[in-house]
Amino acid sequence: MPRTPQDPSIRMNEILDVADYLFFTKGYDATTINDITKKMGVAQGMLYYYFKSKEEILEKMLDRHADSLMTEIKTIIDLNNSPTEKISLTISNVLRKATYKDGLLLNLLYDNQNLNLKIQLFRQLEVTLSPWLLKIIEDGLSQRVFHTRHAPTTVSYILVILEFLSEALYQKTAADILAFRLQMAESLIEKALDCKDNTIHILL
Repeated sequence: MPRTPQDPSIRMNEILDVADYLFFTKGYDATTINDITKKMGVAQGMLYYYFKSKEEILEKMLDRHADSLMTEIKTIIDLNNSPTEKISLTISNVLRKATYKDGLLLNLLYDNQNLNLKIQLFRQLEVTLSPWLLKIIEDGLSQRVFHTRHAPTTVSYILVILEFLSEALYQKTAADILAFRLQMAESLIEKALDCKDNTIHILL
């Protein structure tokens, strides 16, 4: 009886799981293709059947985290929460994902060798996240919770603040300074949304 072929996505996710673990424990630069295949107990040829290089593994791993984040954001949109709570949850989830495994994703993105990948991922995040933020803001406008005069510009402003906070997390900013930056970010987002003070709360 012929053997049923395995779904390629299953094997690819197995590879990504092992790579994720090794990138965290050994570091991306110190991890080799041989390390990954040895940990899996397979031949290198098997891995190269699915991925052309370690760089492609990293790219797909980041894509997987981005997809996971978008799933979480869609869940937030469907919650019966206020628009301010949804904005707060969305921003908090993005930053929590960025600090995954003690900032592994940020360390990978801000590595000089991966700057092009960082730009690519941030652009992808902007494209995919913007419509969801816009929807929350438009709902807030219809409910008269937000009063911003131009929702798309507000979305762009929030994304800039997200990148600013991400860099602060990457730099492992001291807790007291980080707390101040988070408070300032909350205040700036409230101003951009033109909503009540102390209604945006970013939690890490």
